[in-house]
Amino acid sequence: MNSNLIYNPTILWLLSGDKAIAYQVKRDLLDFSEEELTTLKNELPSVGWIQKLIHLRNDDTFMWGEGIYSPKWISTHYTLLELLNMGVDATSPFFKDSSELLLNSMWENKGKVRANHYQDMCVCAMILSITTNAHLYSTKLFEIVDYILLHQYVDGGWNCAWQKKDIHSSLHTTICVLEAFRDYEACGYTYRLDEIKECVPKGIEFMLRKKLFRSERTKEIIHPSMLMLSYPSRWFYNTLRALEYLASIHFPYDIRLKEALIRLLEKKNDNNRWLLQNNRVNKIHFVMEKQGKESRWNTLRILRIFKWFIPEEYELITQ
Repeated sequence: MNSNLIYNPTILWLLSGDKAIAYQVKRDLLDFSEEELTTLKNELPSVGWIQKLIHLRNDDTFMWGEGIYSPKWISTHYTLLELLNMGVDATSPFFKDSSELLLNSMWENKGKVRANHYQDMCVCAMILSITTNAHLYSTKLFEIVDYILLHQYVDGGWNCAWQKKDIHSSLHTTICVLEAFRDYEACGYTYRLDEIKECVPKGIEFMLRKKLFRSERTKEIIHPSMLMLSYPSRWFYNTLRALEYLASIHFPYDIRLKEALIRLLEKKNDNNRWLLQNNRVNKIHFVMEKQGKESRWNTLRILRIFKWFIPEEYELITQ
């Protein structure tokens, strides 16, 4: 454990939040031992936000919100994704049962959901993240891998609109795929892994050519929301999510990340905290953090990014 940080005001503020946040602070910033982290992770289903989400599950149907993919954001799909990002043990029986239901409900006929429509690529990627973390083993997982690999664009990314013959990739879809392939490898799956390792750098390069948020053609900001601090991410892309992904795979610093990192730094408050800027209105189970207020989730995520990409700034904040 890094005891030097334990009394830092920013760290103390993070630790005073929900246990899911405190667990990730201890794991990613304070470097607690594996034994300590295992104990803490085992406690998560019985405390705080994770406990509340688990209690909202219908144990007879294995569903949340009485729906598989909708209503957003209280359906089974998005609740599982939220729990995964909060650090729950995805091999827990309740998570595995609901993940298996999700997989079997959302992936049939090798992805062909209607006569002229295949499952959305970003949805497939999120399902792959959920089910591989749950350590499910099914030929359906490998069919999803086949489907994703088959439809990588020449520009390196992916797009849910490939069926409409769109010729450019989508940042939204691409980040979902990259995260899914990261989880797939991390969870020990090997089917077509060499091909995945070949395609991932092309997807990363697609984001880098845009400096994470600018049009390659006009150099203008693609959309203001890409620079806003959002949580949970769900299927939406923004630079915070992209940087968090790159830090998670220990991607080496690239000069094309500089502007996105500077813009994150500029959003820091005087007390070394960041806001929740965009909460995307829709149905939710309960409010974790209020839009426009200081966000422990976003502060934690940005500190993880700085710890990897701007260690000198990280040290200034946590000294």
